[in-house]
Amino acid sequence: MKYLHTMIRVSNLDQSLDFFVNKLGFVEQRRHVNDKGRYTLVFVAAPESPDAPVELTYNWDPEVYTGGRNFGHLALEVDDIYDYCAKLQKQGITINRPPRDGRMAFIKTPDGISIELLQKGAALAVTEPWSSMANTGSW
Repeated sequence: MKYLHTMIRVSNLDQSLDFFVNKLGFVEQRRHVNDKGRYTLVFVAAPESPDAPVELTYNWDPEVYTGGRNFGHLALEVDDIYDYCAKLQKQGITINRPPRDGRMAFIKTPDGISIELLQKGAALAVTEPWSSMANTGSW
């Protein structure tokens, strides 16, 4: 048995690619456009995990996707959680659960799917402004 990928449905492919590729730093691996089925699949992966891609499924006919916490989240390991969260904030991404503990934070995709950010290795020393920052929304 071999794990292949995780699929998430996206309501706006350009917005989702901007989020994953331009903001998070994922790499687009491949794309499949199916005119007859009216959908596009784009596989993106973190640079250090090309064998664990996320399949972004875009159905051309509009649908409303309601996120559920039953899905859980995607998880990413980063070199410096404080720097990474600060970079995301500068790009307009809300840090829903700040890295108050120097170890873990949560953000959401444009379609409301939670992404857990984890510090690589040991937790960083607790520091401001993160340690006193409140949660924003759900995560």
